[in-house]
Amino acid sequence: MIFLQRVDDDLGCASYLIGDEDSGEAAVVDPAYAIEPYLEEAERAGLRIVRVLETHTHADHVSGHGRLALEHGVPVSVHPLAEPEYPFDPVEDGQEVLVGSLSIRVLHTPGHRPEHCCYLVEGRLLTGDSLLIGDAARPDLAVGAEEGAENLFHSLQRLLELPDETEVDPGHTGGSLCAAGISGDRTSTIGSEKQTNHALAFGNLQEFVAHSSAIAAPRPPTVDRCVALNRGPFLAAQPPLELLGSAKGQLLDVRSAEAYAAGHAHGALNVPLESGSVGTKAGFVLDHDEPVTIHASVAEDAREAARRLNAVGLLDVAGYVLELETPERIEPVGIDELESLVEQDAVEVVDVRETDERDEGYIPGSRHIPYRIVRAFSEELENGRPVVTICSSGARAGVAASVLVAEGVNARPVLDGGVDDWEKRGHQLTSFRRCGSG
Repeated sequence: MIFLQRVDDDLGCASYLIGDEDSGEAAVVDPAYAIEPYLEEAERAGLRIVRVLETHTHADHVSGHGRLALEHGVPVSVHPLAEPEYPFDPVEDGQEVLVGSLSIRVLHTPGHRPEHCCYLVEGRLLTGDSLLIGDAARPDLAVGAEEGAENLFHSLQRLLELPDETEVDPGHTGGSLCAAGISGDRTSTIGSEKQTNHALAFGNLQEFVAHSSAIAAPRPPTVDRCVALNRGPFLAAQPPLELLGSAKGQLLDVRSAEAYAAGHAHGALNVPLESGSVGTKAGFVLDHDEPVTIHASVAEDAREAARRLNAVGLLDVAGYVLELETPERIEPVGIDELESLVEQDAVEVVDVRETDERDEGYIPGSRHIPYRIVRAFSEELENGRPVVTICSSGARAGVAASVLVAEGVNARPVLDGGVDDWEKRGHQLTSFRRCGSG
């Protein structure tokens, strides 16, 4: 058997190519919208992709099953509870799907979504969004959190009945919004997860439901869009990205935060390609109903940025520009200057991290507005008082500052450092313990 895992590090999504060397047939499990890597891997291995297996209707990224079906005639299998609007072969619990001489067993494991299935092949368990490494998937994206959590508990208990040596190959790795405590590891075993996975530490259903249904992770920004695209008619490939003479619609600057600070176009939002999670961040700050023009340093960066936007269902990319007038500038703030500004009470410090991060410790007097919602507070912040945005490393602070600047707010980011660096300078942080947090 040929077994290859592919991980989209930008989204933390994993997919799999499973092939039978003897017959030359292969299946792809949970393919990404960019299907070229699977075709290339299959060609190198002398395989022909004959089936797509979906664990469920994905809510955080666009599937490539439509492209494989339209461009290569590959049939798609999914549990009928997904209620797809495209031609599909239904899979049911206990069914054996044959790929050449390989037998892939279907395990119906509802929880993350009602249709969710795992696939077991030769001692490897492809868990999709059920059992993850270090955690379990969130239960609140398709049904009520408590209903989803109850189903997920029973599904996890079923998976734990498999032999300890069974390999766990998850549908998500670190960086995904589909769970809060995912490990950076990409494979594990049932035995290892029994010992280390905190989601498996709850001894009864009530404790698990109370824990899982209280998940505080942000809801992925393009959930409804991705579900509609993945459940709907097959989605074809997007046309080649065009070089534009001028920007159309929203302008997304994917150059470095430093390049943006040194000069950017009016109204541009800065989500640097180099910072990671580009699709997720852009999904939070862009208007999903307006076309996007990408401002990049080179054409290849623009194409990669478009791929990451398409991956989360942002398909209306008008094109890209490389040369653009960039008259506007912002001056990043270093920790030294921030100390002075805070001492003089000369700025409003806005902490743009998530709630769980802030609870661990924040700069006294700072205001909490996660980067993904700062636009909603722009009028409030546009009061003449300068704003300094800060996070843990500078990445989200830069995004937040660009959103506020585009709205007319006098905002400057801390790019080279974060709240921990403030503490390392000898400043006391304030922490906050919420009820039920342990």
